[in-house]
Amino acid sequence: MSISLQDFTLEAYLEELRPLIDVDCGTLTKEGIEVIANQMESKYLDMGWYVKRVDCGVAGTGLEVRNKPDAEHIDVMMIGHMDTVFPVGTVAARPMTHDENRAYGPGVSDMKSGLLNVVYALRNIDKAVTDKLSICICMNPDEEIGSLHSEEWLKSVAVNAKNVLVAEAARADGSLVKARKGMARYRLGFAGKAAHAGNDPQSGRSAITEMANWILAINALTNFETGTTLNVGVVNGGAGANIVPDQAEAVVDVRFWDNDEYAEADAKIRALTETPFVDGVTITVDREAHKPSMVPSEKTEALMALVEQSGEELGIDIKWQEVGGGSDANLTAVMGIPTLDGLGPAGAGFHSADEYLELNTIEPRIKLLMRVLEKLAA
Repeated sequence: MSISLQDFTLEAYLEELRPLIDVDCGTLTKEGIEVIANQMESKYLDMGWYVKRVDCGVAGTGLEVRNKPDAEHIDVMMIGHMDTVFPVGTVAARPMTHDENRAYGPGVSDMKSGLLNVVYALRNIDKAVTDKLSICICMNPDEEIGSLHSEEWLKSVAVNAKNVLVAEAARADGSLVKARKGMARYRLGFAGKAAHAGNDPQSGRSAITEMANWILAINALTNFETGTTLNVGVVNGGAGANIVPDQAEAVVDVRFWDNDEYAEADAKIRALTETPFVDGVTITVDREAHKPSMVPSEKTEALMALVEQSGEELGIDIKWQEVGGGSDANLTAVMGIPTLDGLGPAGAGFHSADEYLELNTIEPRIKLLMRVLEKLAA
């Protein structure tokens, strides 16, 4: 059971991918995000789809694309992000390039090629399939910082969705993603009292000493057996070695499989503010980001079986991975919606100068997405 891509050539695909890569569009770089949004909007309007621009505040524009804008339900919701992690100037330093096997550049696999694969799948799929399905594609501008400014919008759309497919890159070996760890990020502030470290140290209240005790307490919450890990990754504080420090700050990353265990860790972190280790130091806890873990349900396993059957029919070996990083799939999975991730072409080196896209996976993954949509329509 073959699927054909009309007039597909790798050269044409790469030329369409290039202007999506050669734009500085790191999260909160609104001008660059707007360039990407305009390109994607144009592609869907040319296909006759309906495009709604969504204001995501300081993050910029989101796009909500539908083939049946008046439908109350969504058979298939597809999600992708337009931002990267790279600062302004990255494109000038290393614009998109490619050799016989791979393409390189900022966001080439995370996840501009995923966005483009969705376009190619919908351009080439039989109209009879899309006539049977209500499809919505959401493209947000801030996934790389935890979708802080788009989460509410994405959830408001997903509540009407029967299935969610996320076109993040497949892993380097071609594996799709069935589970993702949850994540949270905290910014901890410590306010003490300054004093001269030589003349009057006893009058001071050290914010750094308080922070040091917190670091040990937070480390003690890690449970490697269950996969709940806490990492104090950034610290700063103090103004000089001869001053008892009156301020300090720490940033903590949390990863977890068990949402209930994370809730317990969250409660313990917040409870620590009630009993400072150093009298007279006050602590603020600001949770800057949170995504619950994505764990397959029975309905998700049925969707996995459908993807596996699609791959078998196309001669694509479907493998699955559980990964530590979060994505927008976490947001919809916790709502009880069957959600799968990694439906884009394969790549690796995400968030680094070594990021790459495997060219020989582009066309097969477009066909896989088309076949999955055909089966959902049937």
